[in-house]
Amino acid sequence: MSNLSKQTVITLIKVNCSVNDVLSQALKPHEVSIQQFNVLRILRGQKGVAANLSTVQERMVNRMSNTTRIIDKLIDKGFVERTICKKNRRKIELFITDKGLKMLDQIDQVVEQAEIQMTQNLSPEQQQKLVSLLKQINV
Repeated sequence: MSNLSKQTVITLIKVNCSVNDVLSQALKPHEVSIQQFNVLRILRGQKGVAANLSTVQERMVNRMSNTTRIIDKLIDKGFVERTICKKNRRKIELFITDKGLKMLDQIDQVVEQAEIQMTQNLSPEQQQKLVSLLKQINV
């Protein structure tokens, strides 16, 4: 690995850690993790249509997460409901609850403010260029 490649990867890792730290701190007062927030957004995006575990896992930002455990915690908090499919009893259906939607409305604002804070030193053009460059990384 060239020195510049190494520096690029190390910088990406550091920025990733910093972004995770800022988002975690923003979500902490709401007692929701980044992964739980991600699951809630996925389920809200279903617009009332049932999701199953594999659908949620496919759409997760961090696919290494223990999705079942995350969903169990969201169910315990009353943010997600799990039901057994009437047509196929082996299939589990997941829905975001009204309580989950209300919590997500609050959290969306907090996360948006954190995102603005983290990117405030970049112009919109720089942000677009950065996104474009990051998408070119071959992973």
